[in-house]
Amino acid sequence: MTVVKHSEKNKDFFDQVYQVVRLIPKGRVTNYGAIGRYLGSARSARMVGWAMNGSDKSGLEVPAHRVVNRIGVLSGKNNFKPPSKMQELLESEGIKVENDQIVNFKEVFWDPNEELKL
Repeated sequence: MTVVKHSEKNKDFFDQVYQVVRLIPKGRVTNYGAIGRYLGSARSARMVGWAMNGSDKSGLEVPAHRVVNRIGVLSGKNNFKPPSKMQELLESEGIKVENDQIVNFKEVFWDPNEELKL
């Protein structure tokens, strides 16, 4: 039996996640669940999170700092070096963050299901 590394097994899904994340405009954020729903996999928020954790190894420029949890918390900040980098990047794009949470989350939320309609 061949053991396939988790990231290799899910490469196509991860690549689709990276494509969506690369479309998030500066100054906007989305969440893991919204990306999963857009990709037709509504219950895959955790898988999207795993993709974000490995985005720095993808060879692409993926603005992972623009992906937060469902209530706007910077849940992925520990994957940035240093962890404060995620907040710094968001603030450099005009997004206000207090106590590791986006202040005006609803106003800056970017929903790929609405924004990327055909």
